[in-house]
Amino acid sequence: MKKVLFATTALVATAGVAAADVTFGGYGRFGVLYNSTAGADNIFDTADDVSSSNITSRFRLQITATAESDMGVSFGAMTRINQDNGGSGTGLNGVRFFAKSGGLEVGVGNIYGALEFMPGMYPIDLGLTGLGYDYTAFNFNGDAYSSGGAGASQQNGVEVTYKMGDLSMHLSASDGGTTFNNNTVAGNPVVGATAIQRDRVAAHIAYTFSGFTFALGGQDSSDDGDTKFAASVGGNVGMANVTLAYADNGTNGDQVTLAASFDVGAATKVQAYYADRSGATALRGNDGTVYVAGTEYNGDSYGIGVHHDLGGGTSIRGGVARQFTGITRADVGVRFNF
Repeated sequence: MKKVLFATTALVATAGVAAADVTFGGYGRFGVLYNSTAGADNIFDTADDVSSSNITSRFRLQITATAESDMGVSFGAMTRINQDNGGSGTGLNGVRFFAKSGGLEVGVGNIYGALEFMPGMYPIDLGLTGLGYDYTAFNFNGDAYSSGGAGASQQNGVEVTYKMGDLSMHLSASDGGTTFNNNTVAGNPVVGATAIQRDRVAAHIAYTFSGFTFALGGQDSSDDGDTKFAASVGGNVGMANVTLAYADNGTNGDQVTLAASFDVGAATKVQAYYADRSGATALRGNDGTVYVAGTEYNGDSYGIGVHHDLGGGTSIRGGVARQFTGITRADVGVRFNF
């Protein structure tokens, strides 16, 4: 992260404040992404399956601006410029505003979300692109920070976080989103489906003890497909960092994820996961599309990836994953942080 300090009266309008901090940081990545998909019969591993290999890329610039009051309270805002391969135009995403004092922080707008920010929900960062993120146990069935959109900033998103030593807590809420309680096919409401307002209140608590982090989370939502309960534990076991996570995702099923990462030499890290989903009666995909449930959306998902550090914030990354949907994804490329 690079910090630029602006200390001119044109940028600092509040009397008595000497300077404001504006921090720039982010990353770029580019490489090749392979996808296998089912053919016209909609059944995987048959003769009419199709596949594609394409260039994948992303540029992300995060901008954080803060100012501190005479009483020591920090006020700020964070936004991102994000463009993926093939995108047209580069604008700002929904802004997250915050006020922070000591271990207490209040955020509004494009909030992080208590479940998304819960330890153990992102145990690894597989390959170059994440390869579908099937290892995320809550499966995005709750408020989450959006790098390319508005997130909960259009649904009165608000959150409170608190950290004291090894204890951390997070409470978030939003309203105004629309859901059909998964009564849809290919993302479109079925005949007779009634739209309802999606209201969410979620929380988690986490504690680190003897090198292991334990976390419990829950959510009250009007969406039947939202996460109800989540739990995780993670820490070092021998040479590996291991995480076990569970989430009850309502009609999107129960998911258990086991993930691990370990160093191979001084510059190489290997990551792997296995996830099992059961009980899904309707499933919303990572892109928000709602599918009719079937055996192809229950079952298991697994993957393995490698990060090799080149120094100076650069790395070669790659991996392969078999998703719950039956799709196989693989990628390889370069990432550079700045």
